[in-house]
Amino acid sequence: MNSRIHPKYKSKYRVQNWAAYDRVLVRRGSITVWLTPEAVTAWKPRRSGNPGGQPRYSDLAIETALTLRLVFHMPLRQTEGFLTSIFEMMCVDLDVPDHTTLSRRSQSLEVLLNRVVANAPIHLIIDSTGLSIVGEGEWAAVKHGGKGRRGWKKLHLGVDGSGAIVSHVLTAGAADDAKTGLEVIDAVVDEIQTITGDAAYDAIAIYDAGACRGAKVVVPPVRTAAVSKRGRRSLSRDRTIRRVKKVGRRRWKKESSYHRQGTVENAFFRYKSIIGGRLRGRHPESQRVEAALACNVLNRMLDLGRPASIAKGR
Repeated sequence: MNSRIHPKYKSKYRVQNWAAYDRVLVRRGSITVWLTPEAVTAWKPRRSGNPGGQPRYSDLAIETALTLRLVFHMPLRQTEGFLTSIFEMMCVDLDVPDHTTLSRRSQSLEVLLNRVVANAPIHLIIDSTGLSIVGEGEWAAVKHGGKGRRGWKKLHLGVDGSGAIVSHVLTAGAADDAKTGLEVIDAVVDEIQTITGDAAYDAIAIYDAGACRGAKVVVPPVRTAAVSKRGRRSLSRDRTIRRVKKVGRRRWKKESSYHRQGTVENAFFRYKSIIGGRLRGRHPESQRVEAALACNVLNRMLDLGRPASIAKGR
């Protein structure tokens, strides 16, 4: 019986820089923490000049605490104690945000994605995955009995050819991938050479968005796709449909380098392995901030070092 998961034609890869990559994996587990003088100065916010109470902690302080919470998988109360012990060992005289402040401030925090500006147009690969949330239905089922419906959110990512996250959008679980894909594309600030996605992004709007950015769209058409004869149409999509019907999907994927789709799948694997498969926040805005912080964590870990893989000969 032929395997769909491990077909005979699937390429195998070998890591060339295993010794260096092995040291990077060890560094990812290091808990060495330091604060620059600029960070110590920015820990307390400047007075706003408005009447009333002033915030005790800057956005930097809240973002630092929430990032540590994600990396070490801690509840908010443990995060408070963890950061307090770090400051005591460092002999740093700074106040630590309490768990209530972290929960409240996470709903209004603005987190910018840490991007590395590319020197050349990037290969953008987009996809989505589900992240579970603790919904009211599950809570009610535990408390009162019965069946509770599990809640889900969708995390849409756009990564470049190296696997770095260049854009992200968090939506409801029922959001349409193609429509949200337009937001993912619009959020990319770099020039785009190609846009790659699976059949869920087979929409004329995606092809139009690619044309506006001067990018080639590499999306396999759905099984029932047909060349447009009336109404809105995309010449690029029609060419793809004709080519797939002529040479078959397998050959088309090789010709168009559709194998890049595996890069975003690997990004989701890293997300769920390092961060987890669920969102810890209860408020929708807290969940949005949590997803943004998680993307920054993954980009930081990728920046420390990555494997250099090459395809092995068959």
